Amino acid sequence: MSVNLSPLPPARRGRPGRLALLWSEMKRHKASYLFLAPFLLLFTFFTIVPILMSVGMSFTYYNILEKPKFIGLSNYRLLFVDDDIFLKAIGITLKFAFITGPIGYAMAFLLAWLISQIPVKYRFFYTLCFYTPSITSAVAMSVVWLYLFAGDRKGLLNYYAIQIGLIEEPYLFLQNVNSIVPVIIIVSLWMSMGVGFLAFLAGLQNVPKDLYEAGAIDGVRFRWQELIYITIPAVKPQLLFGAVLQVVSSLTVFDVSIQLVGLPSPLYAGHTILTHLYDYAFIKFEMGYASAIAVVLFVLMIGLNRLIFKLLGRE
Repeated sequence: MSVNLSPLPPARRGRPGRLALLWSEMKRHKASYLFLAPFLLLFTFFTIVPILMSVGMSFTYYNILEKPKFIGLSNYRLLFVDDDIFLKAIGITLKFAFITGPIGYAMAFLLAWLISQIPVKYRFFYTLCFYTPSITSAVAMSVVWLYLFAGDRKGLLNYYAIQIGLIEEPYLFLQNVNSIVPVIIIVSLWMSMGVGFLAFLAGLQNVPKDLYEAGAIDGVRFRWQELIYITIPAVKPQLLFGAVLQVVSSLTVFDVSIQLVGLPSPLYAGHTILTHLYDYAFIKFEMGYASAIAVVLFVLMIGLNRLIFKLLGRE
């Protein structure tokens, strides 16, 4: 009786696992991974580890003075069942994000596109004018806006509105619950020309001129046709990058709200998720509950960013 000692067919041989393939790739490209190592270490210790610690602390009661005490899902149950202020903060944050996100994103791209159309020697001046508000301290900027929206006769808007007869008494822009969110939206839009705006401008200036020449040969005659058929497809990576930044900035509005309407705002009309997190983390020192708020905000960001990747990141 003979025994078949022939090797197994290729389909039945043991295939290396993913870890083995990853290890072989790392050995083959070890120089590249050595260059990446400093960033990967910093990213791990200052981003991944804090996220994991925050998730773990969200299941505990921790007030800094005592050791963390495991309480399961109690923090999340309290957030979504008993904390009316948090539910209100979610509504205000989403309202703010769905207004300032698309509008700020479109404004940044259109302004970058307009600046890219003017002569090179003037671009620096216009870029500086639009970019400066985003790098200026929110405290310094709030001084200007507080003077503009002040609720007495010395406030700039109230003064001119009374002078021309639109109103008889000063309007309390920063105390009226109906006007707090619109004011925060206006100020945030004015300060929204940040890194995404610069990314758009850089991408627009690096679109190959050959594409426009080829488009002219194929029948593209107008600027709006160039924008739709040539420019936007050529800067999709920058559009994706700007969209991600816009989502993050829209969901993490904090400084503008604090400086304009304080903490807490009148009837919590300007209370956002990040403001609620700051309140529990650094005023009430309930770190477990604050961690649960941070996890909810993190999941919300991940969900919206996944949606953006599906819309802009298919290629």
